[in-house]
Amino acid sequence: MPNIGQAEVFRRTIVKDDKQDTYKYVFVCGLNRSGTTLLGRNIGRLENCTDFKDIPKMQVKEGWKLQDVYPLEFELGGPGRYGFNSRTHLTESSSLLSAENVAKLREAWHFFWDKGKTIRVEKTPANLLMTRFLQAAFPNSYFIVIKRHPVPVSMSTQRMWKVNITSLHRLFDHWLHCYELFEEDKKHLRHLYELTYEDYIKDPARYHQEIAAFIGTRVPEDGLDQPAGVHNKKYLERWCKLLRDSRCKNYYRYIAKKYEPRFAKHGYSLTNGMILPEELLRWEREPPAIVAILYCVCADACAFLSRFAKAKSGPKLLIEAFLPRFVLVKIWRLRLKQIVNRARRLQLSDA
Repeated sequence: MPNIGQAEVFRRTIVKDDKQDTYKYVFVCGLNRSGTTLLGRNIGRLENCTDFKDIPKMQVKEGWKLQDVYPLEFELGGPGRYGFNSRTHLTESSSLLSAENVAKLREAWHFFWDKGKTIRVEKTPANLLMTRFLQAAFPNSYFIVIKRHPVPVSMSTQRMWKVNITSLHRLFDHWLHCYELFEEDKKHLRHLYELTYEDYIKDPARYHQEIAAFIGTRVPEDGLDQPAGVHNKKYLERWCKLLRDSRCKNYYRYIAKKYEPRFAKHGYSLTNGMILPEELLRWEREPPAIVAILYCVCADACAFLSRFAKAKSGPKLLIEAFLPRFVLVKIWRLRLKQIVNRARRLQLSDA
């Protein structure tokens, strides 16, 4: 008998147990602020599809908030940071992939899916770095991965943080790091559909049809939300202004030059169509290494000072800025547990 690894033994066991399982599991992936919420909601409205239902006081219904098998996004550094934490990247070789944990994960999520629908949709941005783990835990799984221009993703991520501000070059690094990890992981996926936010907002009907065909369902006649391109435009215009007029324009021009070749591999540019070619030619040459380091150090310092400036706007933010991370994680877990337990009781009382 050939020697097979523990992960393969586990996978075969799950597949065997799932022979009578008629469910399909659709995981929507992409970094925070990439359009995953809108896309996931629309997929959940396709025929025979369900996303999470009846969870009051939870503004965004994401699977990571409903489980205690793998670490919380917040616990790993939060949006724009979690990808750098090695605990975020999970594969079929993860020690967390046990029969007991898979059962816990399924039970936690199945409770909030519509029992009458057989295509179950779960949207969590950090799924981008967990695809192989999820495929092993849910063999009949489909992955829909959305990618968005790094400037809107990074700038809007800065805005979504109340106090833990991150400098723009670190957010660029995070975008690249996460999608580069995914590029390797996707070679192992059996069912994968990829799209960009920019294409989606141009022709949502086309992508709804293609996704429906991919997961084996149909698009309803109405009920889907329409994406808008205004948000991308706002952030790209702001980026152009920073490159041209900011007092820190040398920093922004430096990171534009530095990251341009790497983003080009993903089909994005930090300058094309935003800065006139003749204006690009007038930019200073690449600064000496010490000057480049100072640019980034100053950007990090400004982000650090912004944390305290924002914290002064309220006692709650002040506490969040100064409490140790492990204390904040405990508070978060308690709050999420209370919300989930309350939702469970409401569902059971209505049953």
